[in-house]
Amino acid sequence: MEADWEVEVGGGSPAIEARWPGFVDLRLHPERAWQFPEAAQLPALAEALAKLNSAASPVWTSKCDFWPVVEPYEFDADELDAPPGFAAHAMGCYIDLLTRGDRQWEMPAAAAAAGKRLCGLLRAVPLRCCRVDFIVRRAFIAPDLTGLAPMDLGITAYLTACGPSAAEAAQTLTAALEAIAGVLHGQSTIE
Repeated sequence: MEADWEVEVGGGSPAIEARWPGFVDLRLHPERAWQFPEAAQLPALAEALAKLNSAASPVWTSKCDFWPVVEPYEFDADELDAPPGFAAHAMGCYIDLLTRGDRQWEMPAAAAAAGKRLCGLLRAVPLRCCRVDFIVRRAFIAPDLTGLAPMDLGITAYLTACGPSAAEAAQTLTAALEAIAGVLHGQSTIE
């Protein structure tokens, strides 16, 4: 599986707003993952969210989205390790990941190290036609006593998969989500 990471924590970079107005805490209500509209389109997303928010997981999720169609100009088939003819259809999703210890990634270097390690584990997964990009971002997790949200760090995982048909692209994205949830869930700590 193709995997890469980068850090985007500058002033104008997007940030993870952990408790946004539509936030559902899947750590408390994992069954609600199947009620998300994205899960209706890609059931594997609900499975991954439930696993990533389980008590044994070192992370929790705050937001996700799913794109049932990714246009050919929006991805590079070579970056997905797609053989000729396998990039006719593509889809993607993202999941915002935060550590269980609300302040575990206080420095970009710590989050980058986690991203590097995850990429190494995922590159060992024999899966073609997909990739994940881990983007280290500022994260606003919970307001402090002043009512302001302190800045921490999180990771947005962007997944893209392709196939000769939409069904095969969905199968590949499903396998990629399973791999990511499995790798993250299998880790007892995220350093």
